[in-house]
Amino acid sequence: MLFHSSLRRELARSFGATLVVLFTIVITMLLIRTLGLANKGSVNPEEILLVLTYTVLGRLPTVLTLALFIAVVSTLSRMYRDSEMVIWFSSGQGLTAFLRPVFRFAWPILLVIMLMVLFVWPWANAQTDDLRDRYERRGDLERVAPGQFQESSNGRRVFFIDKDTAQGAEGRNVFISSVERDGSESITSARSGRVESIQGVQYLMLEHGQRLEQPAGGAGDGLKVSEFERYGIQIGAEKAAAASGGGLKSLPTWTLIETPHPAHLGELGWRLGMGLTALNFVVLALAVSAGNPRAGKSGNLVFMLLAFVVYYNLLNLGQNWVATGLVGLGPFMLGLHGSVLVASLLWLAQRQHQFRWWPRRAPAGGAA
Repeated sequence: MLFHSSLRRELARSFGATLVVLFTIVITMLLIRTLGLANKGSVNPEEILLVLTYTVLGRLPTVLTLALFIAVVSTLSRMYRDSEMVIWFSSGQGLTAFLRPVFRFAWPILLVIMLMVLFVWPWANAQTDDLRDRYERRGDLERVAPGQFQESSNGRRVFFIDKDTAQGAEGRNVFISSVERDGSESITSARSGRVESIQGVQYLMLEHGQRLEQPAGGAGDGLKVSEFERYGIQIGAEKAAAASGGGLKSLPTWTLIETPHPAHLGELGWRLGMGLTALNFVVLALAVSAGNPRAGKSGNLVFMLLAFVVYYNLLNLGQNWVATGLVGLGPFMLGLHGSVLVASLLWLAQRQHQFRWWPRRAPAGGAA
């Protein structure tokens, strides 16, 4: 049918253009964020592209949802503005008749959103957490760039090392400033150092150096200077220690279903809610687009962005409520997504039949 094919073709063009623009914006923002994390030492600079890829995959369901919403609103708003809707209405196609072609276009996108948020989202988060965890568990000597001061993993030491090897196992001209837990401070310098593993723990073995120790409180008479031929400093945790593991966002969906305690149910509700949010936005877009063509498109655009922000924040807020036990998963899903769907359908029916929610007030001072 010409009606269906022309509408789906225009929706596809609008969705493609919107997706490219949003995807470019998201990649730029996430790239800046990833570079900032790498600059702070939270991400390996050599793995920036890999971390960015996983992060973008995790954000893709939200981008697809917003792109679909914008595509439907912009397409139907243009048809109202160019009086194409009048032609379709005159030919017997009501506003509810647009539901079928719009959903025929949108169902593959809705399916991709649901699959990505249920399976790709936790997998991408798990991969990102694994990269960060491996980078955080590297030895302190591996953290140091040649010729630069760098903090250790626990923040109590500052290193300066000229590395001899690309693997970071050896170093020359070692300088270490350390603050112990009791408040005492020490400054250690050595001609060379080597990383050794003793019973699964990394040690930096220094050779030919000296150590200056100052007790807590900075008392001058307690200053102690010593020289050494060989001195060992622990610089890494046990390699056999298991990773701390990612948060709820990294858990597979099946794990959330098998262990249905409140925190897991909150995360599960968020994932299922993302798919239902995209579905509700398609219905809401049809109702939003049916407006006064003389009012311009800025009103629809502002309402569309406001609705997306409010809905998304309510979804996150509901996740916290379910996780803390304030509300059950079923009532939350029915209350938020069910109410939005019912309100969108009622609004669409009002646009279709042009009925009023309340009777028109009679003018004051009517004829006798």
